Amino acid sequence: MSDSDLDAFRAETRAWLEANCPPEMREPVRDEDDVYWGGRNAKFKNDAQKAWFEACVAKGYTVPAWPKEYGGAGLSPAEAKVLREEMSRIGARPPLSSFGIWMLGPALLHFGTEGQKQRFLNEIARGEIRWCQGYSEPGSGSDLVSLQTYGEDKGDHWVVNGQKIWTSYADKADWIFCLVRTDKENKYQGITFMLYDMASAGVSTKPILLISGSSPFCETFFDDVSVPKSYGEDIPAYVGQVNRGWDVAKYLLGHEREMISGADGGDRTSAIGAAMLRLSGELDPVLRAELAQFDVDALAYAAMGEKFLDEIKVGKAHPAQPNMMKYAGTELNKRRHELMMAAGGTRALEWDSEETGGGKPSRNWLRTKANSIEGGTSEVMLNVISKRILDLPGA
Repeated sequence: MSDSDLDAFRAETRAWLEANCPPEMREPVRDEDDVYWGGRNAKFKNDAQKAWFEACVAKGYTVPAWPKEYGGAGLSPAEAKVLREEMSRIGARPPLSSFGIWMLGPALLHFGTEGQKQRFLNEIARGEIRWCQGYSEPGSGSDLVSLQTYGEDKGDHWVVNGQKIWTSYADKADWIFCLVRTDKENKYQGITFMLYDMASAGVSTKPILLISGSSPFCETFFDDVSVPKSYGEDIPAYVGQVNRGWDVAKYLLGHEREMISGADGGDRTSAIGAAMLRLSGELDPVLRAELAQFDVDALAYAAMGEKFLDEIKVGKAHPAQPNMMKYAGTELNKRRHELMMAAGGTRALEWDSEETGGGKPSRNWLRTKANSIEGGTSEVMLNVISKRILDLPGA
């Protein structure tokens, strides 16, 4: 696409956003209800949220880079980048947040059958189905391949028993994409990537409370859950091949780490120095210098993220690059909130008042401590980087 074509697309996009993104949807997210996740039990917070979501669904902008036949807008990488930039320019909230968009969708686009794509991708794009991820287990976190949740083959279905942990929003999800061992004799080629309904008999969840006072995480239990092997013609209940789910899992983990890293932009790559000065007034010169250095590093990370995403799209990214991005993004986000706490002074330590949104600064700071665990611990990320990118010898 030529520069003039992109300029025309930018002008068209800018005009569309001005006409369709309500003012309320250009304000910062203040609470959980400001984020629309979709799903069969979803409710809109207000008319503006509903209007913005419906406009984006009609345009294909909930998943702009997906093909049109799967609910997307079919944008090229360059066009998708322009859309991100123009949405960021006006501070537009995402019309739909979804693990289906960030994680399962890319895996289905790569490994799924045409029947799976037609059904599940369109449901995701329209916000009709909310997914959660069944990966980690007690004792199987970073060493995920040691998972023990087992699916016993019963011919036309499996009977699944086991437990998952740290299952984000499992208590609110409609369906789960789940790693299940289907061959106990083969560690790597004995795992199947299954898709099934969280309303199935035998599925239960229990929320896990974090030190921040709230949490999206749950324990998830499977007690004799019957999972059919097919949901219709060319719609198997598993992605890829039976017993080869680890191939899908590794591919999806790259997208999960990309999401956690914030490689495609977002709050952790935006400047905070000016905002902290507005909130706090005159700051200690040393702290001012640290805020300025953060802003420089955040801009550098955003540029690295753009390069990384471009390399992924043309197949030139190193397989371990998501690990590098995940580690760098994690550390950047933790540092952001450390600086916000330092600049906020005693006000940032408050826990319950209306003035701080119920202690949002301190609760968000505490929440960032999980960034270096979820999606693979920082220690594991550094080991992968040292071996696969730097070619250093193992211990």
